[in-house]
This record gives sequence, structure tokens and C-alpha cells, in this order.
Amino acid sequence: MSWGTELWDQFENLEKHTQWGIDILEKYIKFVKERTEIELSYAKQLRNLSKKYQPKKNSKEEEEYKYTACKAFLSTLNEMNDYAGQHEVISENMTSQITVELARYVQELKQERKSHFHEGRKAQQHIETCWKQLESSKRRFERDCKEADRAQQYFEKMDADINVTKADVEKARQQAQIRHQMAEDSKADYSSILQKFNHEQREYYYSHIPTIYQKIQEMEERRIVRMGESMKTYAEVDRQVVPIIGKCLDGIVKAAESIDQKNDSQLVIEAYKSGFEPPGDIEFEDYTQPMKRTISENSLSNSRGEGKAELKFGGKSKGKLWPFIKKNKGAAPEDFSNLPPEQRRKKLQQKVDELNKDIQKEMDQRDAITKMKDVYLKNPQMGDPASLDHKLTEVSQNIEKLRLEAQKFEAWLAEVEGRLPARSEQARRQSGMYDGQTAPPVNNCAQDRESPDGSYTEEQSQESEVKVLATDFDDEFDDEEPLPAIGTCKALYTFDGQNEGTISVVEGETLYVIEEDKGDGWTRIRRSEEEEGYVPTSYVEVYLDKNAKDS
Repeated sequence: MSWGTELWDQFENLEKHTQWGIDILEKYIKFVKERTEIELSYAKQLRNLSKKYQPKKNSKEEEEYKYTACKAFLSTLNEMNDYAGQHEVISENMTSQITVELARYVQELKQERKSHFHEGRKAQQHIETCWKQLESSKRRFERDCKEADRAQQYFEKMDADINVTKADVEKARQQAQIRHQMAEDSKADYSSILQKFNHEQREYYYSHIPTIYQKIQEMEERRIVRMGESMKTYAEVDRQVVPIIGKCLDGIVKAAESIDQKNDSQLVIEAYKSGFEPPGDIEFEDYTQPMKRTISENSLSNSRGEGKAELKFGGKSKGKLWPFIKKNKGAAPEDFSNLPPEQRRKKLQQKVDELNKDIQKEMDQRDAITKMKDVYLKNPQMGDPASLDHKLTEVSQNIEKLRLEAQKFEAWLAEVEGRLPARSEQARRQSGMYDGQTAPPVNNCAQDRESPDGSYTEEQSQESEVKVLATDFDDEFDDEEPLPAIGTCKALYTFDGQNEGTISVVEGETLYVIEEDKGDGWTRIRRSEEEEGYVPTSYVEVYLDKNAKDS
């Protein structure tokens, strides 16, 4: 099993494989290094933890340590301090015996690999040069043979022509002889070079390449063995501290076994016993007066009745406070409106964070391109600054697209976090004006329907009731008289209003403003009497009428 004979034609793949081997070794070094950092950090945290819970001198805590349980706890803290020291030993040994040694070995391995593949490329170039010489001599031999043939044909033609002089015939004969001699010389040269190439080729495939590949194979096998030895060392470093860690744990167990609950109970008696006798029985006092029990307004029956009324009203309020929830039975909507509020908030926050990371990445790339362009401007010989303009423009466009996308998700996030209550409150007030209801406002947001872990806690029947009442509210809202326009606005960006209550706008479009931004980040606009809805305030430029502002 030899790479030189089995892999004689796989030079490029061997080069990739050996580089991959070095990468794996460097990855293992990085793994061990991070392990040592974790061990140091863990040891530091353990020491800080032990120190944090040590009793303070000249304080009440020192008095508490007369109890056997507290003494055992103090012993545990001391043992944990020693336990932390063993993790520091692990870190130190792994650093000195693995990471430092392997880092040095990797540098040597890279130099050896570079030398072997340089030798291989040199052999490749030599055989390629010989091949080119062979091809050149072959073409020259072929060309000379054709020229000699044409010269011979020309001589025979001249010799057969009775009108040609003897001088011309002699000249043609001499030319044919010259061409024939050149062809013979080319043949000899081609034969010599061919023999030389065949010899070099045999040397290349049966001597040079096997030798070089054998060295590469040995180098790779040494790397594998070295990596295996390092893994053994990795385990041994841990095993060396196991006995000491075991002693620390045995110390904790011994301290725990030294706890004497009876002794601690006796110490409590000695510390807090007063010596007084318990009080005697209390004599009966008869007042013989009737007692009337009144039912409080806050009794259970009333509270139940009010709870039901409040639930129905709250359900209607919930329907009003979330007018933009998209009813989508198909694929999951882009704004995650099919999820419960807390889960939706988490998804939107995650999306915003991802977009912000992408924006930062693009900005870093733009800064790097800008710096490179400045370098090119100062040193034109290093590159053309104009060649970076297209890439710079492309990155800037990507940043703008990502920012618009982030603004869209931030608007949805603001909605789900309850930062858009103004529209719902106003809608409820307007609905109350038309149906004559004077019910007190109930602050019952969608978040009230979820537990701290983000899951819904209401019954299914209550959910159905909320949906029905929300539909009733939508019908009431649609029957209202249209609000008067208080100004105009111009769309700065295109907004695809896919959620209920929103309206789509196109960049540059002019529309009427019928309700200002109430601090929730949304403005209510109208395109025609039938088309109106909310758009993000950041997407439009508003021009309010002066009279509307004064009023």
C-alpha cells in the first residue's frame, strides 16, 4: 500500500488532503486551547463562589457556624477551593503538553509539506518540458517530410518537362536532395528526443513520483500518530487529577456525615430557651348578641358575575386591540401573525437581530472596500480605484434593502409589544359614540392572555368568543362615517400592507392623511373613500393642513 504506485496521478488531491490534515490538527489545537480557557474560567468562578459564601469575620455569620450543618458547609467551601485548583492544573498541563507542542509541530509540518510538493511540481514541470520538446521535434519532422516530398515531386515534374533547361532540372534535383537530408536529420532528432522522453517518463512515474509520494505518505502518517498521542495526553491530563478531585469530594462527604441534627437542635434550645411556662386556658365570655352576616359586594357570587361580564367586554377589547392579526390558513405569514403574541414577539425579535447582524456585516464590508479604495487612490500601482465603485454601490444597495426590511419587522415588533394601543383605544371610543355604550375602558391586551412562558391560558370557548366579538367590532367600525382629511402625505418607500388594517403604498404616491401618528409609529391614510388604512410613519412624509394643526 503505497501512495506512489496507487495514487501516481492524484497530485492535486494529495495536496488538498494533506492541507486538510493540517487544518484538522489546527482545529484540534484550537479545541484544546478553548478547553484550557474554560478550565481557567471554571476554576476562577469556583474560587469566587467559595470566597463569596465564606463567613465574614466579626459578623453574625460566624456565630451561625457553631452548628454542625454550617461547619459542613464551610468545609465544602474549602474543598471546592481545592477542587478549583485541580482545574487550573488541567489547564496548565494541557497548554504545556498539547497546545504548545502541537503548534510547534504544525509549523514543522507545513515546511515539510511545502518542500515535498515543491519537489513534485518541479518534477511535473520537467516532464512537461520534455513533452513539449518531443511535440516540437515531431512537428518539425512531419513538416520536413512534407517539404521533402513536395521537392521530390517538383524535381520529377521538371525532369519530365522537355522545355525546361538542364540547369533548372539540376537546381530542382539539388533542392530535393537538401529537403530529403533535412527530413532525415529531423527524423534522427525526433527519434533521439522520443527515446529521451520515454526514459524521463519512466523515471518520473516509477522513480521520482513514488519517492516523493512516499515521503508525503510518511509525513501524513506521522501527523495522524502525533494527533493520536495528543488525544491520549488529553485524557491522561484529566486522569492525573482524578485522585485529588476524589479526595476533595471525599472531604465533602465526610463533612456531610459529620452533621449531627440532634446536636444542632440542642444548640437551638440553649440559644433561645426562655424558661417561662406556657399560658393557661382562656375563659369563655358570653355576649349573647345576634350576629348578622352581610354579603359583601366583593363576594364570590358577585365577583363571578362581574368576571363573566368583564370577560366578554375584555374579549371585545382584545379583538379591537389587535386589528392587524393576519388570518392566514395557508403557509406561515411573513409577520408570524399566526403565532401567539409572546412567541410572535420572539420570532420578530430574532428576525430583527438577524437583519441587524446582516446590516453590520454589510457595513463592515463597505468600510473595508472604502479603505481599499483609499489605498488604491494613494498607491495607484496597487490597483484601480474605479474597479471598486460597482462593488461599493452594490453593498450600499444591500444595506438599504436590509434597513427597509428591518424597519418593516421593527414595526411589527412594536405592534406585538403593545406599543400601538392608540388606534385600538380610539376605535373603541368611536364605536362607543355610535352604539351608545358607556362601558369603562378595560386595559386588556393580547399579552394578558398568555402565561409568562408565552403560552395561551384561556379556554377554547373564550377564544371563539373573542373571534366572534372581534368580527362584530370590525362590522361596527366599517359602518362609521369616513374621517375628514387633515393633510396629505408622500410615500418615501413602497409598503406592502398584507395585514388587516394596513394599506399598500407605492414610492412617490400622494395620499390623504386622516389620522396623525399617536406615538405608536403608524399614520392612518386614505387613497379613496373605499381604500384607507395604516402605514408606518417612517415610510411617508406628512404635510398637515394649517387649520388641522390649530384645531
